[in-house]
Amino acid sequence: MRARGTCLSIALPSIAAVAVAVLAASPAAAQKKGGTLRLYHNDNPPSTSLLEESTIASVMPFAAVFNNLVVFDPAKPRESIDTVIPDLAESWSWDSTNTKLTFKLRQGVKWHDGQPFTAKDVQCTWRMLIGKAETQDFKRNPRKIWYTKLRDVSINGDHEATFELSEPQPGLPALSASAFSAVYPCHVPQQVMRTKPVGTGPFKFAEFERGKSIRLVRNPDYFKKDRPYLDEIAVRTIDSRATRMLAFSTGEFDITFPSDVSVPLLKDIKARSPDAVCEMTTTGTLINLLVNRVNPPFDNPEIRKAMSLALDRKPFNTILMEGHARMGGAMLPQPEGQWGMATDALMSLPGYGGDGGKNLAEAQAIMQKLGYSEAKPLQIKIQTRNLPTYRDPAVIVSDQLKKIYIAGELDILDTPRWYSKLSRKEYTIGLNVTGVSVDDPDGNLVENYSCNSERNYTQYCNAEVDRLLAAQSRELDKEKRKRIVWDIERILVEDAARPVILHSAAGNCWQPYVKNFKPHDNSQYNNLRFEDVWLDK
Repeated sequence: MRARGTCLSIALPSIAAVAVAVLAASPAAAQKKGGTLRLYHNDNPPSTSLLEESTIASVMPFAAVFNNLVVFDPAKPRESIDTVIPDLAESWSWDSTNTKLTFKLRQGVKWHDGQPFTAKDVQCTWRMLIGKAETQDFKRNPRKIWYTKLRDVSINGDHEATFELSEPQPGLPALSASAFSAVYPCHVPQQVMRTKPVGTGPFKFAEFERGKSIRLVRNPDYFKKDRPYLDEIAVRTIDSRATRMLAFSTGEFDITFPSDVSVPLLKDIKARSPDAVCEMTTTGTLINLLVNRVNPPFDNPEIRKAMSLALDRKPFNTILMEGHARMGGAMLPQPEGQWGMATDALMSLPGYGGDGGKNLAEAQAIMQKLGYSEAKPLQIKIQTRNLPTYRDPAVIVSDQLKKIYIAGELDILDTPRWYSKLSRKEYTIGLNVTGVSVDDPDGNLVENYSCNSERNYTQYCNAEVDRLLAAQSRELDKEKRKRIVWDIERILVEDAARPVILHSAAGNCWQPYVKNFKPHDNSQYNNLRFEDVWLDK
């Protein structure tokens, strides 16, 4: 087991040694073709349309249907702008003003229905995303905020597309590499893309039986030579995590669902299936408290401050992740994250460092001043998603809030209802696990905290934060950009904008015959196309 960015002590050096020996002795031709990759799903995907969804529940089974203009190199576990490689675009370049990004596109690429892929598809996709299409029927557009600087996409023939920006946005290539930046076919209605998606990717959609199974089949016309190696990807939904772990350990599945293996369960898997290859990584997801600040009494900033001060992060880490999680603000902490604050700066922020007892006493005093007490608690519902990674921390939050006279009853929702309520802001208190698909401030801070973002679930709006978000987004000097990001982080904590509890760590496991699968340690979203994976059996 290799550990990236964690202090996990379990290790299997013999695996790495054997892998090196095999690679040294075997030519590339040793890669085998054929076979079915057997995966399980822990949930029910809301739809098959990646541009309309915000959850890995849709990305995991359907990313393999699509291509992007560019992608993060699947072989490099830590994603950054330096690991972005070509996909549907053969190359890309900025003009001298850094406001025009031109992509040279591959020729001869076909959609799964046989229609040719052209620059018009690129233009059409991003015009839909920025709301400039003649016909735009997205039900949701959660990442529209990524493209506020994008005025239009112009094309030059069938194989060149230029993104025309109002000002520089150095993070745009990284955003374009996200699994949520798939290129869509202009000729296919969005109603179809939600149920039977058409892409250019290595696998074609075959069937989706909601709540039961998903099947993808090899695209024989894929533009990447000799890819994919697999014939099929078969996904089966299993609600119980204990059942999922047992099924993997008995060889029923080839790879666990991304970050589905908790620290204690990882030990169980290794005991039951010692040949399994496992890695513990940070996941690019953060546990956070959602407070809908327009709903009384939570429109009172004092209550929100008290709730933030009441959060004791150490028990979450100890109970849920045995100390392997990261403590941070909204951005992924160092060393996996490129933008996270230094530890000493983080510990100086309200609620992070210092005396936990003092923080709790301050929070209790605030609530008492507002008229609450053990005899007269504030009764609320704490809503969360029906997954262990949500339910378990929600129980701890509920317990900690009782100490400041907030009596929270858990309200557990299935995935479609959870995301529907969040998008419509139909909740008061929620425990969320926010997945960040790209470790870039434009793909995280802008998406979750800017006033006009669809994914700003708490309805937080601070004009100074919006000004700084715009400033960091256009800053070409990375170090200067970091300093602006840290200023934003401080304000978010002081405002109790969306209190971050922990950045999660979890395990991924796969059978020893699964080759070329590499979990990434700063995002769980962008290595799930499986086009380079092959089965040595």
